[in-house]
Amino acid sequence: MADAALQVNRHDDGTLALSGALTFATAAGALRQAGAALADGAPARLDLGGVQATDSAGLACVLALLARARRAGRALTVTNLPPGLRALARVCEVEALLDAA
Repeated sequence: MADAALQVNRHDDGTLALSGALTFATAAGALRQAGAALADGAPARLDLGGVQATDSAGLACVLALLARARRAGRALTVTNLPPGLRALARVCEVEALLDAA
């Protein structure tokens, strides 16, 4: 667990699931844990369905994970993107990066 308010879980089906708050307080830990999982090469999906709160640091974390996967030559699909995170991505004009994943 990256923080008491955020959990990063790997599933056998190739899903990396984040749940809780993906915010300034937890994004660095989430990036460390999820980045380590990506380094193992397993995750194909980043499931954000359990994310209950997010902010710009959470968006930056998701974008960084997508970039890491891309640099490693792997596809990482974001699923269950919370509406607030999608709205923030739209305002920041990076929504296409999330959809292209």
